[in-house]
Amino acid sequence: MIKLDRIYTRGGDGGQTSLGDGTRVDKHDLRVEAYGTVDEANAVIGLARLHAPAALDPLLARIQNDLFDLGADLCTPEDPREKAKPRLRIHSSQVTRLENDIDAANAPLAPLTSFILPAGTPLSAHLHLGRTVVRRAERLVSALAAAAPVNSAALHYLNRLSDLLFVLARAANNQGQSDVLWTPGANR
Repeated sequence: MIKLDRIYTRGGDGGQTSLGDGTRVDKHDLRVEAYGTVDEANAVIGLARLHAPAALDPLLARIQNDLFDLGADLCTPEDPREKAKPRLRIHSSQVTRLENDIDAANAPLAPLTSFILPAGTPLSAHLHLGRTVVRRAERLVSALAAAAPVNSAALHYLNRLSDLLFVLARAANNQGQSDVLWTPGANR
């Protein structure tokens, strides 16, 4: 159980922070950028929940919890000795669940005939913003994975989550009927 009775520690005043295994790194370290961007995506989903209907809220709440799991996964470097002391990691079952969510949310939507602009209802706009932040997190985790071992399910989770947020944003636009379509070269 986590107990936070003191919020400031002054430990980061010199520009460093501690990873989940206690290692000290610069606050601009790629790993910190990656899990910090996951945290940012979580905050955007929190904003989306302000506009979500009651039926969608449990899904978004579950995703927020998963994103904390993902942050814990990313902030703790993989260690070959991990089997002796298991760490919290994203599992493929969480990725599969997102795939099922995508299929269910996409089923009633008409196929796209154009790219769409990230606009529409307040819920749709917030979900699109979340999607773009998740894509940035995915790029950072991909870069991190090129430099250090990373749980592959973490990258898979982010990839599926951005897809789910896209589909949910379309659903929030009257099941895609109110999507704002891109008109190439319209303002030339």
